[in-house]
Amino acid sequence: MARHGHARNRLSLEEDEDEEAEDPVDAMISRTGCAAQHRELQECMAARQDWRHCQPQVRAFGECMARRQRTQE
Repeated sequence: MARHGHARNRLSLEEDEDEEAEDPVDAMISRTGCAAQHRELQECMAARQDWRHCQPQVRAFGECMARRQRTQE
């Protein structure tokens, strides 16, 4: 019979720390200034389960990212 001792607890703590670390994609989007539009798009997609129902949010996020790219050029 295998024991789920200390090693199991340590692994769980490491997984919790990884989940709390900021996602690199989220960090990149935050630096663009389009985090609010991205969050709205993600919330719509989670609620609707179909990106086709979230076209206003898709467009808003795309326009924000395009503005960001134009200012970088």
